[in-house]
Amino acid sequence: MLTADSDRLSVLESVLHAMNVGAIVLDNACRVLVWNSWMVRHAGHAAAAVMGQDFFALFPELQGKRIEGAVRQALRDNFPSVLSQTLHKAPFSLYTSAATRVSGELMQQAVAVTPLSVPGAARLCLIQITDVSVAVARERLLRDQALELRSQTFSDGLTGIANRRHFDVAIEKEVRRAKRSGTPLSLLMIDIDYFKAYNDHYGHQQGDDCLIKVAGALAQMLQRPADLIARYGGEEFAVILPEMDGEQSARMAEAMRQKIVGMQLPHAKSEHGEHVTVSIGVATHRGETGDIAYLVGAADRALYAAKHAGRNRVGLHVVEVAAAQACASQA
Repeated sequence: MLTADSDRLSVLESVLHAMNVGAIVLDNACRVLVWNSWMVRHAGHAAAAVMGQDFFALFPELQGKRIEGAVRQALRDNFPSVLSQTLHKAPFSLYTSAATRVSGELMQQAVAVTPLSVPGAARLCLIQITDVSVAVARERLLRDQALELRSQTFSDGLTGIANRRHFDVAIEKEVRRAKRSGTPLSLLMIDIDYFKAYNDHYGHQQGDDCLIKVAGALAQMLQRPADLIARYGGEEFAVILPEMDGEQSARMAEAMRQKIVGMQLPHAKSEHGEHVTVSIGVATHRGETGDIAYLVGAADRALYAAKHAGRNRVGLHVVEVAAAQACASQA
């Protein structure tokens, strides 16, 4: 049983140095009164070297920073503070290990500044520092994993472009935007000609390589952030072109068709020539109202027309939605 003040002080000192947080106590002149073992380990300064020293003379890099304001508020106004970890990730020059000290990688810190009132003495200030490096690293890992999962969820595993799910989300968003703004919206449906014969002749591995090359070439032609190419299914691709009218989208489709022709990918079983080609259907929505199914259906019909006309060509279908709906209501 503890019977003397010296015994209790000895216990408190042992607790202070066993704590797994940094503890600094400053007097009302910002001189260091307490510097626990955690601070010795992670700051690299022995307690004897800092005791009684002006804290901000020892750490001039903290002058003018949020930590100085928090300390002076605690001493002057008896006001506690918790530093924002987002804005102040590593205010102190602390390192988790000798290796991170060599590499210069600072410890991620959570800092709290608390005023202390001691009977018969001027106000003191307690600074507590917690190592949150592990928690920050875990949060970063979880964020990276979430981004990777999102990427996998919305990207085609083979070609790397958007997948059908991404297309469905994007086309719904762009149709709503086109309705609000009254701007045109174009959709291209692109199909590799005679792709089944290509697969049967060259094998599925080379067929996959062909899909990757065609998808990459088409994706390179899209320069605007809102443009999107997606693998719609099998050898079919879909391209969303917001704020692009029928004439502009037809020129884009023709440029894409020529791009694939220019790649000169061998296709010995094509009935159109010796190289891989594509057929493209173009549909453009105009007006303040629109329907996704009608737009996709129109692009599909334009693609079918291009195939029926001999493949390796562009088929056009301008969707005057407002007019089409008016005709439907009169019928």
